[in-house]
Amino acid sequence: ANLASVQEAHPDSVLCYPCDLTHDGDVQESVEQILTHWGRIDVLVNNACLAYYRPFEERNIESIRQEFEVNYFGYIRMVYAVLPIMKAQGWGIIHNISSGISLTGFPGISGYASSKGAIEALSRTLRMELTKDNIWVTLVHPPLTNTRSSAPLGIPPASMADPAIVGHKLARYILSTKPVITPDIQTAIGLSLSRIFPGMMGHLLAKLVQLRR
Repeated sequence: ANLASVQEAHPDSVLCYPCDLTHDGDVQESVEQILTHWGRIDVLVNNACLAYYRPFEERNIESIRQEFEVNYFGYIRMVYAVLPIMKAQGWGIIHNISSGISLTGFPGISGYASSKGAIEALSRTLRMELTKDNIWVTLVHPPLTNTRSSAPLGIPPASMADPAIVGHKLARYILSTKPVITPDIQTAIGLSLSRIFPGMMGHLLAKLVQLRR
């Protein structure tokens, strides 16, 4: 609904191409439509998300596989689809949305956290491989944001970042080729601490969430 309203407000510069990231054909068809209309693809933002909130022992392999199909293989499908186009252009940027939870873990979202950990490794590897082709792969780390996917955590909305503000901040970096992108200094500091002290930060985050519920 939000994207539809943006397209309605800017019909000459915004077009929506819905697709199911779990199906190769859907992804390829959407990319072909985009290329036909715009003539090139300069930036890919992989932002798809599926998260189930339940303790690991109450999960099953199928539900975790579903998360990986969207959060990991969905990203891979998009990269495979745009890569030949960007190589032919001689330039491109691929932004993969990650999460600090990929570094620290978090109780109740083992599948989501694991898929984001896989995205961390994938993005760093692709950056090493593709920089020679002038294609830049980045990791984008937003703060904990008040979205539908974070609602089941039970954290009061006032304790999470406003999605509109986060979006506007990150939009300024749409052409950035830095390896890791954060919207502000606070998020950057938190991310650095999570890399240095993952266990401590993970336990701290879990306790803060419990206190704020």
